[in-house]
Amino acid sequence: MLLASCAGGPPSAEPPAATGAAPQEQPAAAADGTAEGFASLRDEIHYYLERLSDRAFTETYGGEEHPRTWYTAAEALGRIGAPAVPHLVPYLDSDDPWELKLALYALMLASQDPTVTSQTGGEYIRLGTVLDERENAGNRAIARDWWKRWGHLWD
Repeated sequence: MLLASCAGGPPSAEPPAATGAAPQEQPAAAADGTAEGFASLRDEIHYYLERLSDRAFTETYGGEEHPRTWYTAAEALGRIGAPAVPHLVPYLDSDDPWELKLALYALMLASQDPTVTSQTGGEYIRLGTVLDERENAGNRAIARDWWKRWGHLWD
């Protein structure tokens, strides 16, 4: 699955270093698409949803001169794609600016899943400026408008 990550993914030659107390490794995908260590895709989705508001659940990459933040939960939910979308939509009502910012980012990434875009004629959530809490209100409106048009795909 090809997803355009606005924060950029960590380069393969230089894995991200965790900023939290313990390293946050991206689990390898099992044959059924579920990350190893999760009993089901639903468990994986809920694991990452519960961490959207955790400001320490990030990693950095790019070295000391050009540090970049890897938003672990949002990136994982974006990688999951279509199955994560309906679980992310309720987070559009979040009062926590950090959680909302990451839910919007995850929705943008997940809506680019080819499974989704093949049903939406290529339409996905196109946010103006991402990962900026000052843009949450406008980005929330964009995401809600997209969901209003395409949410029926998950009924």
